[in-house]
Parts: sequence; C-alpha cells; structure tokens
Amino acid sequence: MTRATTVRAVLAAVVLLVSLFVTLTMSPRLGLDLQGGTRLVLQAKDSPTAKADRESTDRTVEVLRQRIDALGVAEPTVTRSGEDRVLVELPDVTDPREAAEVLGRTAQLTFHPVLGVPDDTAPDPRPESESESAELVLPDESGGRLRLGAPDLSGAGVKDARAEFDGQRGAGWSVSLDFRDDASRDWTRLTGEAACHPPQDERRRVAIVLDEKVISSPQVSPSVTCGAGLPSGTTQITGSFSADEAKNLALLIKGGALPVPVEVVEQRTVGPTLGAEAISASARAAVIGAGLTALFITFVYRLFGGLAALALAGYTLISYAALVALGVTLTLPGLAGFVLAIGMAVDANVLAFERAREEYASRSGRTSRPLRSALAAGFRNARTAVVDSNVTTLLAAGLLFGLGSGPVKGFGVTLAIGVLVSMFSALVIARALTEMAAGSRFVTDFPGVNGIGLRGRVRTYLTRRAPQLFRRSRRWLGVSTVVVALAVLGVTLRGLNLGVEFTGGRLMEYTTSRPVGIDTARTALADAGFADAEVTTAGERELSVRTGDTGDRAEAAIRDALSAEGGATTKVRDDLIGPSLGDELRRHALIALGVAVGAQLLYLAVRFRWSFAVASVTAMVHDVVILVGVFAWLGRPIDGIFLAALLTVIGYSVNDSVVVFDRVRELWARRPGSDLLPAARAAVLQTVPRTVNTGMGALFILTALAVLGGDSLRDFALALLIGICVGTYSSVFTAVPVALEMESRRKGSGPRRQRQRPKPGRGRPADNGARV
Repeated sequence: MTRATTVRAVLAAVVLLVSLFVTLTMSPRLGLDLQGGTRLVLQAKDSPTAKADRESTDRTVEVLRQRIDALGVAEPTVTRSGEDRVLVELPDVTDPREAAEVLGRTAQLTFHPVLGVPDDTAPDPRPESESESAELVLPDESGGRLRLGAPDLSGAGVKDARAEFDGQRGAGWSVSLDFRDDASRDWTRLTGEAACHPPQDERRRVAIVLDEKVISSPQVSPSVTCGAGLPSGTTQITGSFSADEAKNLALLIKGGALPVPVEVVEQRTVGPTLGAEAISASARAAVIGAGLTALFITFVYRLFGGLAALALAGYTLISYAALVALGVTLTLPGLAGFVLAIGMAVDANVLAFERAREEYASRSGRTSRPLRSALAAGFRNARTAVVDSNVTTLLAAGLLFGLGSGPVKGFGVTLAIGVLVSMFSALVIARALTEMAAGSRFVTDFPGVNGIGLRGRVRTYLTRRAPQLFRRSRRWLGVSTVVVALAVLGVTLRGLNLGVEFTGGRLMEYTTSRPVGIDTARTALADAGFADAEVTTAGERELSVRTGDTGDRAEAAIRDALSAEGGATTKVRDDLIGPSLGDELRRHALIALGVAVGAQLLYLAVRFRWSFAVASVTAMVHDVVILVGVFAWLGRPIDGIFLAALLTVIGYSVNDSVVVFDRVRELWARRPGSDLLPAARAAVLQTVPRTVNTGMGALFILTALAVLGGDSLRDFALALLIGICVGTYSSVFTAVPVALEMESRRKGSGPRRQRQRPKPGRGRPADNGARV
C-alpha cells in the first residue's frame, strides 16, 4: 500500500469516527415543516413617530422576544431578516391566531386626562396622534366616546403588569400595573388633577388607551382630594375581561410597545402529524432508493462497485453529521435534497471507474500491474470533470441560499454540503478502499471480480455499432426547437399555476373524518361566502383550499363549513403570503434564474471555450423551458419547492454538459487543427456509460421519493425526474450540436494554439491511446 493510500485511509477513518461521534451525541435541528409549528414573517412599517429601519427593527425583535417568552413557547426563534422584517418561528404552535394577535399588536399604552364627552353636533375631531398637544376623541369601553387630552404617561413607565382575579368582590379579571418611580409621580399628579372635578363628572376619569382604543376609564375615588392624587405606584385596569383577555393585555403591557407597527406578510403552519409523516416517508425513500442505487452500482462495477456503495454509506454518515454539527435547520426540501444528494454522490465514482476501465483496456498486457495503475489514472483523469461539474452545482446551491427564503434556503445549504461531502467520499474514501483492494493478487487476476477489467455492456454495444453521431447536427437542433415550442405553447395556452408564494393569498390543507367530494366541498364553501375559493383533493379525506389574503376568522369559517360535511376537520397546513411579499418572491425567482444563467456562462467561459460555454447554457435554458412547459401542461403548481427543483436541474444539466465537453477538450487537444466533429463524436460515445450509470442512480432515489414521499415531495421529485431525463438528452443532442454549429462558423475549426498545453489546475491528461 502506497503512502498516499495510507494517508487517504487514515483521513477517511478520522472523519468517519468524528461523524459517528457527532451523530450519536447530537440531535438534528428540525424545521417547523418537520416538527410542526408556525412560522411568521412580520413587516415593519413607518409610523408618524418612527421610521422602519435596521435600528427600529432590532428593537422590535427584542420586544417580540419578551412577548414570546411570556407566551411560554418552547425554543422559539426571533430574528431580523433584512432591514425591516422579523422572522418568528414557534414550534408546536399550530393555531397561530392568538400568537399573531399578540405579536402584531403595537401595544402603545398611554394614560390621558378626560376632557369630557364630545358634542355630537360638532364635526368629529381628528385623532392627530402626531401632535402631542392635540386632543383625541376615541370610543370608550362602553361604546360611547370620550374627548381626551394629551397623554401624561406612557407604557414605558410601567414596571410590571399581571392578570389578577378577584372572586370575593365579584370584580372578575383585571390587570394590575406597577409603575416605576418617575412614572409613579406622574400617575399621582394625573389622578390629583382629575380629583379636582366633582364626583360623576366625566373629567374625574382617567383614560387608559392601548393602540388608540380606550380599554378602561375609571373614575378617581371620591376619597381622593384635589391635588393629592393616588400616592400608590400601583393601579388596576378593570373591565369585562375574560381570563385570556386579561393575560394577553398584561403580556402586551409588560412586553413593551413596538417601536414601529408590524404587519404579518407571511404565515406558515404545519401540523405535527404532517411533519412526522414527511420524515417517515423521506426515510423510507432514502433507504429504498439508496439500497437500489447500491445494488445497481455493485452489479455494474462488481467488487469496486460494492466498495463505492460502502463509501456511499460513509457519505450519508458524514453529510448527516455535518448538518447536525453546523446547526443547519433541516426542512422538508432540505431533507429531500439530502436524499437526492445520495443518488448524485455516485457520479464521481462512476466517472473515475469509467476512466479506469478505459485505462485498463489500454494498459492490459503492457504492464505487470495494470489494475492499480489504471485505477490511479482513472481517478486522476476524472478529477477535472468532478471538480468542474460539482462547482456548477455549488453555484446553483449558492443561488438557492442567497435568493431563496425559508425552506428553499435550507435546501441550498443541504445541497452544498452534499456536493462537498460527495467529492470527499469519492476522491478519498472510495479511492482508499479500491486502492487497498487493488493490491490483492486475487482481485488483480480476476477482472470479472474487480469490475474494472470488464468493458461494460453499454461500452461494448457502442464499440460494436460505432454510431456516426452528428452527421446532421441541425436535425437534432430542430427536434429540440420543436420540443421547446411545445413547452412555450403550454405556458401560453394553459398558463402557469403560480403558488401562493408568488401570487399572495392563503393555502390551507385539511383532513376530515368522513370522505368529502370535491363538488360537495365547493358547494359548502360557496354557501359560507367563499365562492372564489379553489378546492382540490389529494384523497378522500384530504382537501386543499386556496383563497385570497383572508384573515383568521375567515379560516375558521372555512373549517366550520368543511366540518359540516366531513365531520371532524383538522388543519394540517396553513400558508399565508401577503401580496407585496408574493411580488418580491416572484421577482427574486426571476433574478435567481437570470443570475444562474450568467454565473454558469461566466464560469464555463473561463474553464472552457466560449462556444462550449454558450452551448452548455443553451442546453440549460432548453431544459428550464421544457420543465416549466411540462408543469404548465400538467397544471402542477409553480411554487418555492418547484424553484428549488428548477435550480437543481440547472446544476445537473450543466454538470452533464461539463462532463461531455471536458472529454471533448481532451480529445480535441490531441489533434491540433483538426475538425471538432470526430472529437465530439468520440467524447459522447466515451461518456455515455457514465451518463447512463449516474442517471440510473439518481432515478432510483427520485422514483422512491415520488412514490413514497407523499404529496409534499411528489411534485419536487417529478420536476427532478423530468429535469434529469431532459438534461441527459440535451447535454448530448443540444449542447454538442450547438458547439459544432458555432465552431463551423468560425475560421479554423481546430482548437487555438494556446489551448494545446494544459493550464495550471486544468489537469488535462496526456494522450494514453484510450479509444472506444
């Protein structure tokens, strides 16, 4: 065993042991869509007295955190998002109405002298809160109206607030306030001035106002003399409060006032049952898909394939440990990305093994150790394709993280970790295992055992038939043009079924105890006043209802209407997106696609020729248009999950094209000045086995996700299945013909002289005589 192999083996063992320790000692951080709960995005707005900026938003975060702590929610998350948004995550809170009401209240508490009752014949005075000396006319707690003076005391002077119940005197629930020292003196002065008016006079009252609404206006006791006031630093807010109303009022006052008003622009609620089902379904899909992938790669590459499957298990362990150790929140799309990355992780192994097969065929009989030398050359020659193809996927992951939101951002993190760990798994773990096995005489002497000495069925078939590809490359471009036109026609005729993320609105999912037909559900909702609601079914007892930007009372009315037909109705999901946020997310989605195209084009232009870069990006756009068109024809939703799948398809499409053009670059450089067509044809034939074997590994995983992943993952898996199939086609029959057409229009179709010598970092292998 060589020194390099020993270093790889030791490094792999250390990383695996550390990963195992992390896995056994740390628990993953589950997102709300997996453990159940509510996610709120609050938008800070300008007020007459304050501007919604970074500073005021930070103070809003602190106030909201105090309120949530008082609510007793376990492990909440309150963070600022951008300049003027606050992200709130409340685990296990599946009825967000109370939480949203408490969090969204500005809670501006003020104490005012009462000037009297307004004259009904006079015009209504203006509630000019922006002027401190202005009078206010506000409704009181009994339904009347009071004319109030400027506030003499604010909620900032309240030290403590608590809900109390007085059952002995029949006073019911009230809220007791304790004032700070300075505020206590202001309270004494305010009540002393009110006591100067005779009993039963309106001016003897003190109004307690919360968010421009009088919640209590008690009379100062007749025993209090003029100017003396109430000496105590404590008072009570009385009224017809229920226990919950008193507790919420005390919570608002104690938590303090928000520096600026806030508005709920996004609300997502997932029931714990749905999250548990998603975890279970994804786990089953991962086990079955990974098992089929391992069996397939073992069947194709025999012993070395089995060792690669063992490295795949190590990849799974390391990826999971990295997610846990970094504290990444594992969301449903992130879980799907983790499962998907298992299937894509075999790509680097397949690239290396296919190159090793070529090397073995050319070296057999010329050296005493063809297996070990072929294996080393295979990993060495595959390195540039592995790095280039994975960098393009990392670009897509970076866009998901930078321009996505919520679960989509988590998917980008998971995908990036999967890509990095997959390269370590293939280039370190799998290589160490296979190099140690290659040192055995038994493995070396029996090509049927090691798998590298076999040519493979796909390679054997292509060698015998030797198809003359691209003799009429424009025909392939014509086929691609027709398919793209059909996709565009679908978008034009059928339109895009944009999800609530991009349009704004509310999407609710329910389960009922009795089967409910879709027509029955639509009729029930129409009778309840929701004739415009869109109703779809996913089963006899599963209903999805999509409406406009409705409030919580409307949601309760929808649930009651469904309960009348389906019995006990449980809400398992509730997504509310404000129209302004929907416009922003739609704009960000278009920006993400534009940046994806530009970033891939720039990277490929640096690493390859401009013609290869343009051809790869053309194939990528081809795949995007077809995928969107298929979803338009099928009427499937275009939402945040679809965006994650679309950007993943972009990475996969360019990944495939990079592998092909990496081989084209290598073969074309061997014959300077020659035509591109022979090199392109040979490169495609040589990379077809890798494309087939890698695609099969991903298809196993995605099929398992589509069948076992449930409704939440079915569209995601479907989009990726379509994208991988179309991407595999376009990397050969769209990208290569485009490159051939571009090169044929240039003077001198051979590679430029400065491209003949490998540049540092390119790792272009020497001509070793390998042929199909």
